[in-house]
Amino acid sequence: MEIIVRSGDTFSYLSNLFMVPLNLIVDSNPKIDPANMKVSEKIQLPGYISIPYTIKEADTIWKIAESKHLAVDAIQILNQNKDYNQLTIGETIYLPERIKKPFTTTKAAYDYKSLIKIINHFIKTYPFINVNTIGKSVLGNSIQEIRIGKGIKKVHMNASFHANEWITTMVLMNLLNNYLLSLTNGCLIHGRNAINLYQEVELSIVPMVNPDGVDLVLNGPPSSFKDEVISINDGSDDFIHWKANIRGIDLNNQFPANWNLCKQNKRPKAPAPRDFPGEQPLTEPEAIAMADLAKNNPFDCILAFHTQGEEFYWGYEGFEPEESESMAKEFERVSGYEAIRYVNSHAGYKDWFIQEFKRPGFTLELGKGINPLPLSQFPEIMKRSEGIFFAALYL
Repeated sequence: MEIIVRSGDTFSYLSNLFMVPLNLIVDSNPKIDPANMKVSEKIQLPGYISIPYTIKEADTIWKIAESKHLAVDAIQILNQNKDYNQLTIGETIYLPERIKKPFTTTKAAYDYKSLIKIINHFIKTYPFINVNTIGKSVLGNSIQEIRIGKGIKKVHMNASFHANEWITTMVLMNLLNNYLLSLTNGCLIHGRNAINLYQEVELSIVPMVNPDGVDLVLNGPPSSFKDEVISINDGSDDFIHWKANIRGIDLNNQFPANWNLCKQNKRPKAPAPRDFPGEQPLTEPEAIAMADLAKNNPFDCILAFHTQGEEFYWGYEGFEPEESESMAKEFERVSGYEAIRYVNSHAGYKDWFIQEFKRPGFTLELGKGINPLPLSQFPEIMKRSEGIFFAALYL
């Protein structure tokens, strides 16, 4: 919500007036000097929207404030050109409204366009977040990273490496939305004030690693690649079980962690709807973007959201550090998912991260069944995932 600064206004005053943590207001306005705020300067107040209100008979600003449980000055600051002693029936004023419900939906799958719409809403409503494009997909779609928090500890999470695991994007975006609501509404998370997590942890989220693949599964082939993907799909135009990127390369088999073993063991040996690791590691722009992200940021741990199995993997070839085991036990406790140290798999993002940086990495297999999992599983998946999400921040 945009506010125009008046004489005497400060970030501290606005924090108290709207009951929003001071550091969220400061971080929402990085170009404003808190010690030298200028009259008529525009600032962003996170966690609020302004809504129109039509004046009714016998309305006064004091009655409106009382009925809406608002401070009078919270109304006045949005209506600085109004004469509050001469409000006219039918006149429109604006009232601040605190956002208390998620914007994200749980009723329909997110394709790339839906995801970008949600991210843009977050940027407007929670301007203390930062959104960066870390790379482009084969078709030129932006691979977006969302950053939240100012702490020394750095945690990364990602979703939809695999196209038909699109439900993981929904899960991660809903978990993020709940976190944002907790921050702006002063909520506790597992007994801890959410704003403390914000100060202690910087969270990096890439909610859709494989936007082309997700769109292929949900919307069918793009005209520019229609012949190619149908050919890769053995002549079928049913892409519901497609895991790979648009070129038929499995992005989670693209990383240089025993990639040669992966190449040797995997079938098929050419572009396919799933499992083909490519002709070399890190040939695909989506995989390159994710590798560069980890190389350029000292993440303390990473979590890759996949489906399915109601289990998670936390080791790789003995490269995992000691703290991985204690984290795995806590994730197991809060989710009910089975913690598995080693599986006969190579070249995954988690595998490479553990091998390369010797830091904790986790592949989470959410839900159970055949991919893509039905939306009917979403509430249960969210319930189990939430414990892991917040445990990764506060451990």
